[in-house]
Amino acid sequence: MFNSQEELLQKMRLGEDTSLELKAVRFRGDRVSGPRRDELADELAAIANTHDGVIVLGVDNKTRDIIGIPIDHLDVVERFVYEICNESITPPLHFRSFRLQLPDATGNLRSVLNVEIPRSLFVHRSPGGYFFRQGSSKREMPPDYLARRSQQLSQTRLIRFEEQPVPQSGIEDLSQELWTNYTSRSSEVDDIVLLKRGLLSKEESGEMRASVSGILFCCRKPEHFLPNAYIEAVRYRGKKPDSNYQIDAGRIHGPLNQQIDQAMTFLRKNQTVSAVKIPHRVETQQFSERAVFEAIVNAVAHRDYSIFASKIRFFMFEDRLEIYSPGALPNTVTIDSISLRQATRNELITNLLAETPVAEAVGDIGRTYYMEKRGEGVPIILDESEKLSGQKPIYRLIDDSELMLTIFSRSMKRVDEH
Repeated sequence: MFNSQEELLQKMRLGEDTSLELKAVRFRGDRVSGPRRDELADELAAIANTHDGVIVLGVDNKTRDIIGIPIDHLDVVERFVYEICNESITPPLHFRSFRLQLPDATGNLRSVLNVEIPRSLFVHRSPGGYFFRQGSSKREMPPDYLARRSQQLSQTRLIRFEEQPVPQSGIEDLSQELWTNYTSRSSEVDDIVLLKRGLLSKEESGEMRASVSGILFCCRKPEHFLPNAYIEAVRYRGKKPDSNYQIDAGRIHGPLNQQIDQAMTFLRKNQTVSAVKIPHRVETQQFSERAVFEAIVNAVAHRDYSIFASKIRFFMFEDRLEIYSPGALPNTVTIDSISLRQATRNELITNLLAETPVAEAVGDIGRTYYMEKRGEGVPIILDESEKLSGQKPIYRLIDDSELMLTIFSRSMKRVDEH
């Protein structure tokens, strides 16, 4: 985060502030004895909750003397930081570490570990609670500050979550082949049109990053930045979710439109098809593909991407299909009004889906684009499914944090051919 080693040294000479923390490292044998694990976790989380920052390990925070870390212990310290960020902080914290050699007071080079922490998309909890950085110190977040910070990261902020910059990303992480779908009508330079379309986002520092939507639509592997933006698909034998009776399972990754395509492929691969001859052979599917397509599109379009460690779940059973989508219902929509109201949590994502042509591999599902934005999706799900199975699908809200849709199977009793 500092442009040069000299800039880092100048900052260190001035002392700690909002963006810089210094820590000496002590050892007991081959183990780090100081700083304490919980203490460092609190410092790391405080920086991520406040501003881009750096912790330099191997420097005394009071004297600013460069004490260094023995070269053969750098691996131990780096592993120590990794374990803290992944095991002691919730949600886990992304960081970048660099091994540097800096001159001490006598001019001798000492090895240090420079740990860069970008301001996070999430509010992180460490062992001591929720902290933020104020000057050179960490402070525990008062309830009103925590609520305000959480609100800033929710869909109610002026810049919605889907439009926020993704730390450690840039235009180079987006595929020109993918973004051309949304920029081909503009003659402006790429970064300008991507910024206008919301696929790039500018940080407070002025640095350009890929937005959450940019990653979801134009990155070949969005899971590298948003690890829970995928669909967990499972086909069970029978009527209960039991891993011992899995027929098929997989994690569906990739850009959002490709996730929809792959989920439909999973459906076709695993649903039962019955056939009768009356007098010509007629095949009937277990589920309405048109209804399931609309349900998957809605799940992908309207899920709450700000909820960490939660993904879309697509479970198939002998008698039903269940789709779980993270997040409560948007705005003032209720379970009772879901078929009548049109509202969205992710305006940019729905706009982009409305510009994305449906892949030929999806088949004839009555759509030219993945979304039409006319509020027809839920009525299609309800009507098409009830027409096939005789039972109306059921929506349920679980703990006000996850929407569950159950689509019932058509009775698949085979009629003898004659």
